[in-house]
Amino acid sequence: MASSQPEMQNVPLNESAAPNEKGERTSDYYKTQTIPDRFEHPESFQGYNNKAQHIMYITTNMKYGSKAPTVHTVPTSFHCKSQKFTEHLGKCGMYRNEGLNTALDQSKV
Repeated sequence: MASSQPEMQNVPLNESAAPNEKGERTSDYYKTQTIPDRFEHPESFQGYNNKAQHIMYITTNMKYGSKAPTVHTVPTSFHCKSQKFTEHLGKCGMYRNEGLNTALDQSKV
């Protein structure tokens, strides 16, 4: 999607509005290329609440993952893969080896 917007807009650091405010779009700040709506409007992501954890078991990945995405942290481009192979497997089923079993049975005792 061609856009005449600059690569990145200057946003003052003392701005009182939160970066994840409703109505903000990623394309307002960055040049984007055909991104899904979930990346264009990151406030639509749900489930980023902090559950109480014992301090001994908190990891840095848990801290990073507990933060909701903002327009500054979502991808600016999206390149999806074809699901042709998976759709084919769903229709005909997974491969199953119907060959002759020549292995010896082992005793369970």
